[in-house]
Amino acid sequence: MIHINNLSYRYPDGTLALDGVDMSIEKGEFVALIGKNGCGKTTLVRHLNALLTPTEGSISVFGMDTKDRSGVWNIRQTVGMVFQNPQTQFVGTTLEEDIAFGPENLTLPPNEIRKRVDRSLREVGLLEYKTHAPNALSGGQMQRAAIAGVLAMEPECIVFDEVTSMLDPESRGNVLDTIGQLHQNGKTIIYVTQRIEEILPLADRIVSMNNGRIEFVGTPQEYLAS
Repeated sequence: MIHINNLSYRYPDGTLALDGVDMSIEKGEFVALIGKNGCGKTTLVRHLNALLTPTEGSISVFGMDTKDRSGVWNIRQTVGMVFQNPQTQFVGTTLEEDIAFGPENLTLPPNEIRKRVDRSLREVGLLEYKTHAPNALSGGQMQRAAIAGVLAMEPECIVFDEVTSMLDPESRGNVLDTIGQLHQNGKTIIYVTQRIEEILPLADRIVSMNNGRIEFVGTPQEYLAS
C-alpha cells in the first residue's frame, strides 16, 4: 500500500531530518511511530500525503509517486491526516459545515455530502453536535471532530500525529477508543506518539525512530522484549 524507499529529506536550511528511511505499510495495518521530539516522526508522515517531497529516495502510495505533483490531490484523498491541534483543521462555522467542506470540493451531489457528514459524525460519536460551532467543543470532542472531517473524504489510510498530546486522560481515552474502532472497521492507521504505553494495546507494529533513522521495527511484544 505505502512503500518508502531510501527516503532522505533536508530542510531548506540544510538540516538533515530523514536519513535513508525504508519502510512498507500494508492495507489494514495499525502502525505506531514512536520516538523523541525531533527524531523525524512528523517529517516522515508529512511525506505520506505529499505535504513534503523527498530530497532523495521515493514514496509510493497505492502506486502513486508522491513526487508527481499532478497526483497530489488523489494522494491526499487516499491518506488523510489529523494533527496535534485540531483547531488548525476547522474551516466551517458549524460541525456539519466544516465536515462538508472536503466532500464539497470533490463536487459530490448534495445528498451524498449529507450522508458522508452524518456517517462521519456518527462514527466518532458527535452526530448530536452537528449544529454546534467546532470551537465550542471540548478538546477531546474537537479532536474527534477533526477525525470526522478526514473520514468524510473516505481515505484508505489515516495518519494521527500526536493527537492526544494536548488532552486530559479521559479525552485521550475517548479519542483512542475512536481510533481503535476505525482500525477494527478496516482503516489503515499510522499513529505518531511519544506515549508508547497508550498505543501498545492497539498497534500491530511498532516503528521506533532516532536521529532521522528507523532503529526498531517489530510487534509490541518484540518491542517490550528488546
